[in-house]
Amino acid sequence: MVRIRRAGLFARAACAALIVTALGPATARAQDVTWLSDTEIETLLKGRTLDGMYASGRRFTESYLESGGLTYTEDGVTLTGHWSVRSGTLCTIYDTDPTGGCFRVAPMGANCFEFYFVSRSEEAAPGRPGGKPDWTARGAVEGKAEACTEGANV
Repeated sequence: MVRIRRAGLFARAACAALIVTALGPATARAQDVTWLSDTEIETLLKGRTLDGMYASGRRFTESYLESGGLTYTEDGVTLTGHWSVRSGTLCTIYDTDPTGGCFRVAPMGANCFEFYFVSRSEEAAPGRPGGKPDWTARGAVEGKAEACTEGANV
């Protein structure tokens, strides 16, 4: 049962990646954003929980624990793993699922962040030289005033 759920989660992530790839303006927009630095990513997300949404409309919750651990929940399925900040990216690596990766983070307001995929592993961050990050999701820190508006800016 767990293996089927993981396979389903991986299939949904692959489907979302195809949808994101089809959104041509998202890649073009990635060139115009201001990326958060390593220090800013840690300061804004460490010890916090983020409620987010993918381009497909699927919602998720991810907690970036003070210890470096991470908990991800989507559609009643919970994954654990670790998070780190590497070369200007937020990396979310799951213990039993290959769908994590490293993402550039762009602030889109006082409490709204957009995430752009750049590599599948911490070792590959920040991605290939000259590569363009792909818009993946947006989210806001739980319990803080102001959050992302419905729908992506991309």
